Parts: sequence; structure tokens; C-alpha cells
Amino acid sequence: MHYVFIPGAWHGGWSWHPVGHRARAAGHGATALTMPGLSLGDDPAGLRLSDAVDHIVTAVERRDLRDVVLVGHSWGGIPITGAAHRLGDRLAGIAYFSAFIPRPGESMAAAMGPMEGFLRDTVAASPDGTIGVDFGTFAQALMPGEPEASQRLVFDQLMPQPGGYMLDAQDLPGVETIGVPITYVLARDDIALAAPGDELAARVGVRPIPVPGGHEALLTHPGEVAEALLR
Repeated sequence: MHYVFIPGAWHGGWSWHPVGHRARAAGHGATALTMPGLSLGDDPAGLRLSDAVDHIVTAVERRDLRDVVLVGHSWGGIPITGAAHRLGDRLAGIAYFSAFIPRPGESMAAAMGPMEGFLRDTVAASPDGTIGVDFGTFAQALMPGEPEASQRLVFDQLMPQPGGYMLDAQDLPGVETIGVPITYVLARDDIALAAPGDELAARVGVRPIPVPGGHEALLTHPGEVAEALLR
């Protein structure tokens, strides 16, 4: 298999490196992608969700990857859902790790319920149409209980998320209709998901595979996350 790893909001491909190294050590291919606008020096203005989906599809096709398993973390579950519908016989599987699985026509912002208005207002007020996260929110929601030094190290890698990535939706059939295996790996202590992990996994007809840790378990427990994804 060739695992193509997609990060969550504010993150880059770097967040998947500890898991990706383990996938390669197990004999698989591994590629970690950073979405447009989320590398230092990128211009995030005007980017839409379709740009992230296009980026994934283009990367797979340009590298001529086969037996691809798309793996998305958190927000990354949204663009891999879109890309999966376009990869045809290159696609061998889909894996969600503590990831959001959208209903048809549902954006990340809409899934966050009362927070949707805040997100839209924040994006509208931003000069480049992005939305960031402050250290306190990140530490409490995404890395609770971890040493502050570790929290700071990860936080310092984050970039503002292009607003279109959060506000746009895709009107697509469920990925379970594609006909490839689907896996949902859930961090047991994750408190940052927009819906309960069991409910999200049920949307694609699977039961979650539990792993230790919180939302950033791909960094704090990469061995366990890799083992669950490579089953």
C-alpha cells in the first residue's frame, strides 16, 4: 500500500511524519502532504476547499501512485472524502484518524453548530481570509495534559487555516459507496471532534479502532496510531 497522509486544520504534512516513518519501516509507501496555504510563505488568500481536494488528487496522479490509502486527520477527513471520489482504481482504501466525516453538503463550520457564526465572522474580518487558533485553546482542546514544552513545540508549527477550507461544503455521495475498505481510528481521549467518534464512524458503516491519547495522538502516540492504521 501507499499511504497518503493529510493533516488537520492549521497543521502541515510534518504532523504525520512520525506515523509515516513507521509505515515505511513496515514496508509501505508513505507520502505526507501539506495543503496549499499552510506552508510558511504561502499566500492563503482566496483558497477554497476545492483547492485542497485538487492538491491531493494532483499529487497522487503526478507521482503515479497506486494502491493508495488516503488517511485524514481531523479536518483532513473532509478533503480526503472529496479526493476519494476522483481517484478511481488508484484508490485501495480510506482511513480516518480522529477525523471529521461530512454529511453531503455539510461544511466543517456548519458541523460546529453554534460556532459557525463565529467562524464565518472571523474569516470575514481577517485580511487574508484565514482563521487561527490561540495557544490556550490549542493546549486545552488538542493537547490537554501534555507537557507545556511539547504543546509549545507543536503550536509553533501551526499556520492560519484558509477560511474556505472551513466554510465550503461538498455535495457528494458517502464514501462507503465507492467500494473500498474504510477504517476509522479514534483517539480515546479526544475532546476536539465536532461530533462523537462513534457517530462519525457509523456514518461510513464502521466501528472505531481505539488508540491512546488525545487529538494529537499522531504525534504523542505515533506507534499505536500507525499500528491501527496498518492493520
